Amino acid sequence: MKLSELAKELSEKRLVGDAEIKALCTDSRTAEAGDLFFCFRGNAADAHDFAEDAAARGASVVCERDLPLSCARLIVPDGREAMARLSAAFYGHPEREMRFAGVTGTNGKTTTCHLLASILRETGRNVGLIGTLGARYMGRSVPPGLTTPDPVSLFSLLADMREAGVQDVVMEVSAHALALRKTLPILFDAGVFTNLTRDHLDFFGDMRAYGEAKKALFAPDRCKLAVYNADDPFTRELLQIGTPHLLYGLEEPADAFALIEEESLRGTRALFNLSDELCDAELALIGRHNVQNALAAACTAQALGADPDQIVRGLSGVRGVEGRLERVGSYGGAEIFVDFAHTPDGLEKALGALRELCEGRLVLLFGCGGNRDEGKRKVMGETAARLADFSVITSDNPRFEDPCAIISAIEEGYRAVSKEYVAVEEREKAIEYALKLLREGDVLLIAGKGGETYQEIMGIKFDYNDKDTVKKIIGKLA
Repeated sequence: MKLSELAKELSEKRLVGDAEIKALCTDSRTAEAGDLFFCFRGNAADAHDFAEDAAARGASVVCERDLPLSCARLIVPDGREAMARLSAAFYGHPEREMRFAGVTGTNGKTTTCHLLASILRETGRNVGLIGTLGARYMGRSVPPGLTTPDPVSLFSLLADMREAGVQDVVMEVSAHALALRKTLPILFDAGVFTNLTRDHLDFFGDMRAYGEAKKALFAPDRCKLAVYNADDPFTRELLQIGTPHLLYGLEEPADAFALIEEESLRGTRALFNLSDELCDAELALIGRHNVQNALAAACTAQALGADPDQIVRGLSGVRGVEGRLERVGSYGGAEIFVDFAHTPDGLEKALGALRELCEGRLVLLFGCGGNRDEGKRKVMGETAARLADFSVITSDNPRFEDPCAIISAIEEGYRAVSKEYVAVEEREKAIEYALKLLREGDVLLIAGKGGETYQEIMGIKFDYNDKDTVKKIIGKLA
């Protein structure tokens, strides 16, 4: 495809020269002849600094300011928007040939997407799933990377899904993705909002900017139908956007609501009312927050054509979501769960769900990630101290920070409420310590990493998984 042909996708641009484009590129080190390299300003670096290297390797360039290069170049006001629109065009606009449901929110995106995808499969549709746990479609799996892939990867993946026969795409849409306009060319048939609580302030600066990023998914020109959580205060702002909407919730008046009938450490039974259609739902998930996630999925699926029987089968077909309040075994008569909770709200919901069902002590193991919002560490400590009987504070993904400094920040918040904790820096040793504490009837929650298969330390991702570690230690202690 000629660069001049691709340029027709953009209303504002200036083309200097022309070239045949064979591939798209975001890393100058891998650029080759025939590639199109995208430049845009970032928080940490400016890709324009690498344009000369990409051009020397034979690439053409999309840039936000003219550069003294001899290659063909497309000058645009917004490099990120150009990357999204040109990626969609280069891969033949796969987003125009499938239905899309996007889920955004601080917590609950992954679970809601898995439940919704399961229901849509029950309607006979071929479904693709994209999110934190990777991508899955038509028996194929793509390893996890970013919650929402960059546009070049995303539209390449969507083109593959289209070729494989996918009809519906259910995807997590992060606030970062919305702020960086990754999904800009996609018109979502349904957009789902789960909640807005503190997270990613290292990137957004404050909750106002974070919330504004979420709003972008529900703009009338980007979303046909919005499905909002009636119980979340931010929904009041979302309603002002004016997009046709449905509400779901457990507390406030809503189009879809539920009566929780039975809860255990193995699952939840609830009666769902979906716009006056009733269905008994059996969930292999625990906690009110997961009932909310199921309501979001059921409400959305119904709007997309699913009937109550299909919804019930789809919900019951999800036997658990990897790393989301996932039961991983038992030891000493105690039950052990792993959860991705890495925000104060996520931790509070996970602990609250287990507290209701715990006959003995509720033991928590957690940490906080490095090079991320430092302000939430103290709050996480306070939350843990309020809701757990005892905590083991440890390392998460320290990245380029000192793990002991992160733990100290958590301890400051914890000690303000309770002294019932111990700090063990090495995560595997911390898990062993926690397991040895357990007695009959206790529950252990290992929080923060969920299904992650690595621990990031000083820029290196070491192989690591909480579930595997638990099973290894139990085998050693048995």
